[in-house]
Amino acid sequence: MTQPAQPVQPVRPAERLRAALAGLLDGLPPSQAGPAVERLIAHYRGATPTHAPILRDRADVAAYAAYRMPATFAAARAALGAFADAVPGWAPDGHTDLGGGTGAATWAVGATWAGTRPVTVLDWAQPALDLGREIAAADPALHGARWLRARIGAALTLDPVDLVTVSYVLNELSVPDRAALVDAAAAAAQNVVIIEAGTPDGYARVIEARDRLIGAGFRVAAPCPHSAACPIVPGTDWCHFSARVSRSSLHRQVKGGSLPYEDEKFSYVAATRRPAGPAPARVVRRPQIRKGQVLLDLCESGERLVRTTVTKRHGELYKAARDADWGDPWPPSGP
Repeated sequence: MTQPAQPVQPVRPAERLRAALAGLLDGLPPSQAGPAVERLIAHYRGATPTHAPILRDRADVAAYAAYRMPATFAAARAALGAFADAVPGWAPDGHTDLGGGTGAATWAVGATWAGTRPVTVLDWAQPALDLGREIAAADPALHGARWLRARIGAALTLDPVDLVTVSYVLNELSVPDRAALVDAAAAAAQNVVIIEAGTPDGYARVIEARDRLIGAGFRVAAPCPHSAACPIVPGTDWCHFSARVSRSSLHRQVKGGSLPYEDEKFSYVAATRRPAGPAPARVVRRPQIRKGQVLLDLCESGERLVRTTVTKRHGELYKAARDADWGDPWPPSGP
């Protein structure tokens, strides 16, 4: 008896990206890939802005993309998902990825909002753009994307666009260039999402950008539940979140260890000129689950940081608290 055909499940952008990255290091000896990644990480973590592209050739780009794109994608996907929750029913009708390199944030936009849209990736490293275009061939939604070389700095001008993303770029720029980039994004876009490493310095850069966006007339949609000043006292703490990333063999080669995953720490701001419904509060630390209770550290719309305890006597809210994760809105929406 013939069995009915099973429906074909669509291949999601994250799976397409993983498959495309899997073949990047073919022909590149591990003895070359590992040192290339370590050198590039040292550059990216440095405190001194650079004035030349860090990714110099295909070997650099292939090694770094295979190592970093999954983490950058995961962080961008988490930030964009929180933004999408705050603007339900909206999807960007055009996207510019500033300093997008090989396009991780571009893939994350496609994973957040289905469909096709005009996409432009701007970066100053031509090898990164070339490889990004090559990887994007795996996703039909990105076949029309433009990969353009541009100096990301004070002289930058942008065409009007619905959404601008800036992921892991501000750390490479001087203070004046950072300000110019944020101002250019604010002048061109209706929606801006900026992501940086989840370090005290990365958070400081995000707060700088957040202040400039608010000054330009934007409202914060995520992660903050308000557009007032951040309640964190400078120097005492920093706001950041975590996204889990599957580790490739290259990750294990460079970092050692045997865990099949790592956690990418990131800070971000998502701002819009549209009406938005930020979360009433945001879980800003990993929840602490104890016997019969869950401790949640929250940033609230009242412009304050609080710790709340949810116990079994709270019924369904207690179940939700046990399932809550770092970065989630609180209380959960829906049934």
